[in-house]
Amino acid sequence: MSMGFSNNILFYSDVRIEISHFQRTAGIDEYHAMLHVNAREASFEKQLSDIRAAYFYLLASHGPQVRPVFRRYFLSDAANQFALLQQKEQSYPPCATSIVQQSPMDGSKIALWVYLQSDMEIRPCPKGIIAEHNGLRHLWQGNLTFPEDQADRQTEVLLEGYTKQLADEGGKLEEDCIRTWFFVQNVDVNYDGVVTARRDFFERHNLTPQTHYITSTGIEGRQADPNRLVALDTYAVLGLRPGQQQFLYAPSHLNPTYEYGVTFERGVSIRYGDRRHIFLSGTASIDNRGEIVAPGDIRGQIARMWENVDALLQEAEAGEEDLAQMIVYLRDTGDYPIVKALFEERFARVPGIIVLAPVCRPGWLIEMECIAIREDHNPEFAPL
Repeated sequence: MSMGFSNNILFYSDVRIEISHFQRTAGIDEYHAMLHVNAREASFEKQLSDIRAAYFYLLASHGPQVRPVFRRYFLSDAANQFALLQQKEQSYPPCATSIVQQSPMDGSKIALWVYLQSDMEIRPCPKGIIAEHNGLRHLWQGNLTFPEDQADRQTEVLLEGYTKQLADEGGKLEEDCIRTWFFVQNVDVNYDGVVTARRDFFERHNLTPQTHYITSTGIEGRQADPNRLVALDTYAVLGLRPGQQQFLYAPSHLNPTYEYGVTFERGVSIRYGDRRHIFLSGTASIDNRGEIVAPGDIRGQIARMWENVDALLQEAEAGEEDLAQMIVYLRDTGDYPIVKALFEERFARVPGIIVLAPVCRPGWLIEMECIAIREDHNPEFAPL
């Protein structure tokens, strides 16, 4: 069996399925798939039906040993679409599920990102699943929300609940949480509350500039219930040993986030015996002084954003060829034709999606996040 990546594009039930597949001679296989509706003029019910059919085809085509561990739906109108989606979800196999209103920029009403792994033992947990293999427990959760009070209080309650969930599994926020996503309704208004609550909560858990923070994306995203101003998706790995996590900084290109008042890491690399996983936070057009590069210029911001992503990947001893998936966030729908053309030219093989989701600082026109997987040899650690 060959090692590393293979990429493929399938079509089923009027859905384009972009797949990256990482495989090793021994060990688990990993798949990231992006499902895009082609019949964009159809009703939401028809588009959802197409996505469901393609999703079940994807599962069936890889056999029972390959199972979904996380998926995220991108909706164009959550208030009117969530109930039907939730109703249809009842027949799905267990999987951590995130649902967010971030309109696909191709004009469709729904798109889906799904992450699949082989040979995992999966059991459900509140709002997610735990996938176990080789003595490690991977905890995925989606759509954690709290409907009362303001954004700061909602953020605090969500982090308190998540920390308790980790503790119930024998884990700790500061040691085991790998990645978070904060979806903020009206990010220009409510993001400051998220920042303040997260910073205060982290300080109480010894997450400081002298220790480390957590790789994260904070971005515009709405829920069906307008009272839920903040939603949280999470990923943790319980059982990692000291030295398996490497935080990424790229100081020649990026400044520490705490210098402009926020508390997240630019990225993290997790070393396993047979590979490494690289998670990059939402990355924008910023320099190592914290200043926006190329204000008002979408082409200039894309160029600097890509440069920053390259620098973070290089710090993790990886490159563009190791990208397994990406999500691109846009503030202005008018920039979509330019962004689409440039990304298709450079990243045609990478499963990805471009969605409407303003970034946390208004001057940033675009942001991207990505996951990379690279073959590695670390005999001191167990394979994934």
